[in-house]
Amino acid sequence: MKKATVIGLGRSGIAAAKLLVKHGYTVIISDSSNNPSLEAQRKVLETLKIDIKLGDKFAPTNEDLIVVSPGVPWDIAPLVKAREIGIDTIGEMELAWRYLQDIPWVAITGTNGKTTTTALTDAIFKAAGLETIACGNIGFAACELALLETRPAWIIAELSSYQIESTFTLKPQIGVWTTLTPDHLARHKTVDKYAEIKAKLLRNSQHQIFNGDDRYLHELGKSDWQDATWTSVPGKQYLQGNPEYGIWIEDNWIVFRGERVLQADVLKMPGDHNLQNLLMAVAIAKLAAIGNEAIATAIATFPGVAHRLEYICTYAGVDYINDSKATNYDAADVGLTAVKAPAILIAGGAAKEGDDLAWLDTINHKAAAVLLIGSAANQFADRLKSVGYDRFEIVETMANAVARSSQLAQQHQAKVVLLSPACASFDQYDSFEQRGDDFRQLCQILVNS
Repeated sequence: MKKATVIGLGRSGIAAAKLLVKHGYTVIISDSSNNPSLEAQRKVLETLKIDIKLGDKFAPTNEDLIVVSPGVPWDIAPLVKAREIGIDTIGEMELAWRYLQDIPWVAITGTNGKTTTTALTDAIFKAAGLETIACGNIGFAACELALLETRPAWIIAELSSYQIESTFTLKPQIGVWTTLTPDHLARHKTVDKYAEIKAKLLRNSQHQIFNGDDRYLHELGKSDWQDATWTSVPGKQYLQGNPEYGIWIEDNWIVFRGERVLQADVLKMPGDHNLQNLLMAVAIAKLAAIGNEAIATAIATFPGVAHRLEYICTYAGVDYINDSKATNYDAADVGLTAVKAPAILIAGGAAKEGDDLAWLDTINHKAAAVLLIGSAANQFADRLKSVGYDRFEIVETMANAVARSSQLAQQHQAKVVLLSPACASFDQYDSFEQRGDDFRQLCQILVNS
């Protein structure tokens, strides 16, 4: 019997293990952590004949296959050793592809914009009567889809650089690159390496769609990917590649390769970045031969994405907006740019590397006050002072931030209180979703007080 080790006892790791058992493997899941939650999962999985090793320092032995969860760095010594000695070492997404490659995939990657574009695309396909399931960074783990008795007509996958890095044969029907700005540099080291991982996915895709308004991708389009579908919110004259293959906005119409598809203002989400997401989703739908009526219906009824400029409530005339998914400077800059000024900004968490100058400039122009939380609070305070901004307070926790925000909003006649952290969540929360849920709950308490 073939042997496999799955590294990481998270959702994707568990799904990969179950899929391997289904296909006749003896499976071990190795996880370096050990806590009561993992112990509870161990007891459940052992009933499925999956061996669990917690607090484990993995070392390759005689496995036929090693499957790596996305959160595990690809270049740690045991994985490098495994590849050197010829063990088939892949990521969970690659494993899913091996059992799902008879289904067409849409694969969406990028630093920012992935989730909204994925959710829009999934909504359009469903409006057209196509059974689709979103997976990857949104929805299901990809291997969970391979365990279903009834398979979808299309797979809509949001892929991070972590997931792409450990794929080798994945060949989507349609590949999409939304944006490229510095992110995950602690893992990938350089922007060039980070970009090359994204490019691999697009090279392996039958059809490619690029955000032509992104600075990095715009430059890339001057020399490469001439036959791809390029997007542009400002208009056709700004398209890269072959304009006849492009999609753009003209007189409030989304125009795909010369055909008017729907009016741009049907989408109710704020910000030019969401118009860009709309263009990419419509391009995907048209390449998948979906009709204009289904596209328009889906966009008109699209509710938005949780934790991405998500409207929570209005209290004392001030809108409270949850943008917890803004986990880097560029995403936070986009979020603050999209809302009405003046705004009270809640920022902070576990800081990331990156260029914060554009974000700081937007704060100077749009934020009436900034409330700083989490481990990055002192660092952010120093950065704000360095650009001459002094209307900030270190409040440490989300509860303090929400309570203080209502006072400052009245004082500065602000129109919005915006949680847009520009940070990872792991100093105080398990995920950006948990952070956003905490903000939502605190806002609801405020309204009901």
